[in-house]
Amino acid sequence: MVDKSTSHSVTADDVAELAGVSRWTVNRAFKTNASISASARTRVMAAAKELGYAPDLLASSLASDRSNLVALLVDDFANPHKLVMLETLTNVLRQNGWDTLLVNTLNSEDASSALLTASQRRVDAAVLIGVQFDDKILQTALVAKRIRKLILFARYSDNANTISICCDDQKAMETIGAYVLKQGYQKPLFVAGPQHTSAHVLRWETFQAQWRQSKGNNPEHLVVGSYDPQQAYDRVVHHLKSLPRADFPDVLVCENDALAMGASDAVRYEFGLRIPDDVAITGFDDTPYAANPNYDLTTYAQPIKALANGLIEVLSGEPNLARYSAFQGKIVARTSA
Repeated sequence: MVDKSTSHSVTADDVAELAGVSRWTVNRAFKTNASISASARTRVMAAAKELGYAPDLLASSLASDRSNLVALLVDDFANPHKLVMLETLTNVLRQNGWDTLLVNTLNSEDASSALLTASQRRVDAAVLIGVQFDDKILQTALVAKRIRKLILFARYSDNANTISICCDDQKAMETIGAYVLKQGYQKPLFVAGPQHTSAHVLRWETFQAQWRQSKGNNPEHLVVGSYDPQQAYDRVVHHLKSLPRADFPDVLVCENDALAMGASDAVRYEFGLRIPDDVAITGFDDTPYAANPNYDLTTYAQPIKALANGLIEVLSGEPNLARYSAFQGKIVARTSA
């Protein structure tokens, strides 16, 4: 029960606590034609009357203009980490009063069309979760004036008109690199994912610089066109078949778990190599499959729940946006490296 004798101004949070609802339900209760049950509205109004709560007229006006609908655009469902992200994101959004419009974007042209469609639905934000979001797509979104916030989730963008919510990829990859160096590996092969300029992860550049500083030479790397285990399998097989056995890497440092799983299957089933005795493997993301005994993958766990909560904060306002691209995770050491 909220103490009405306190001297502070009554807020929507106070009403939410007394009514036993979220603050977003309180906001909806004061909106015309908002999606809210009659019983919830009755509880909110009763709590507001008891506390003497009257929403600020400007805030009420802004709230009434908000749809509480967020478009989630995803383009790489072959990456199992996307399902983990979506489960957490949709749960956190729903708990905080936001509905979601999920769009599976097939290619860059489809993504542009999806953004325009989202703008016609009056979404409060478009959240891009994937790898195909280049300058053309971002510009398409920016000219769609009804998309109030364009957010890249789990990927950094240097586009000034977008908001990034992601790990500090540089620090995260430095953690992986330090682990690889400490284990004493000498011939790494970095398996990178798609390299886009507008929506990019800094993992390859970070590992390259760290290795060069420590060892004085540049590590080898190859690029896989998507975060797809099968594509990673094929690229690793093709690359290793071009090398004599004496030149095989002793560790594959993979940009994410999807690539690491494909690479693991390639070295075991195509070349009969043992992990980690003949070649070690590291990943990034700590998907549920990473802990499977078939992989037991050493990887870096992203703080997905913290990222999702960061998204809620950004949707609610824009406090100190720089910190939303600096989340920290942790390394999870298993037997693969």
